[in-house]
Amino acid sequence: METQSALPTVRVAAVQAMPVVLDLEASLEKLLGLVAEAAGQGARLVVFPETFLSLYPSYAWAHLPGGDGDALWERLWASSVEVPGPVVDRLAAACREHDVICAVGVNERETERPGSLYNTMLLVGPDGLLGKHRKLMPTYHERLFHGVGAGDDLQVVATDVGRLGGLICWENRMPLARWAVYQGGPQIWLAPTADDSEGWQATIRHVAIESGAFVVSAPQYIQRAAFGEDFAWPLPDTEVFGRGGAAIVAPASGEVIAGPLYDAEGIVVADCDLRETLHAKRWFDAAGHYSRADVLWPRSDR
Repeated sequence: METQSALPTVRVAAVQAMPVVLDLEASLEKLLGLVAEAAGQGARLVVFPETFLSLYPSYAWAHLPGGDGDALWERLWASSVEVPGPVVDRLAAACREHDVICAVGVNERETERPGSLYNTMLLVGPDGLLGKHRKLMPTYHERLFHGVGAGDDLQVVATDVGRLGGLICWENRMPLARWAVYQGGPQIWLAPTADDSEGWQATIRHVAIESGAFVVSAPQYIQRAAFGEDFAWPLPDTEVFGRGGAAIVAPASGEVIAGPLYDAEGIVVADCDLRETLHAKRWFDAAGHYSRADVLWPRSDR
């Protein structure tokens, strides 16, 4: 049984910021500066948006015809991340310097072959890569850009800031994906996303209640001006493609304890008393005393 000393209060940060579009080096430099800024506010866990390194292929523009697909793909590939690799090494060095753990969304390319890209969430700490999760099911237009994840990485990672698990964007709507992660007993749930809707806010509140974990939601915020004049795809006549909505949600109650932040870059911070996760699971443990997998799981198999 976990003792009270194993359940600390952890300051977490959800970072809402624009990448330097399709510029991996500049985006990474910006990320490292934001890690330092969040650590300066006392954060021990810093969460960045979906594919922050270095572009999310948003439906807001990616559905439009007339773009140069090959040119965009080359730039997307060139600004993607190899895991393991130098980007992970630099993230780990920043985590050592600031004594933090960082979760960040990347476009991941495979080291051994030039080909598919994956929408991936990396979890990096002072000692290096702690975990990697590839999005199981790219959503709608994302399938033009990203391969499907294998599902062999739906795990929770035990760290000195708590048991960390989570899913990317609309994976959080997938009951069996959530169930798979719940098996590991997450205390803090990582939810990088590009969804700025009210529906997303409802989703993360539900996940907090269902998982008995704090949810850290880091959405995309991005302006038209971030794309530059040489972007290889037509852009719609709007100034903002993602409003953000960074928020941190408490377990059991689903109360939003920080945020949501809209229409600006910024860092949302909250102190998370992990004893609350134990109290929440006393009432409702989706993978434990309230699961009834003995009755329900065979039905899902059929």
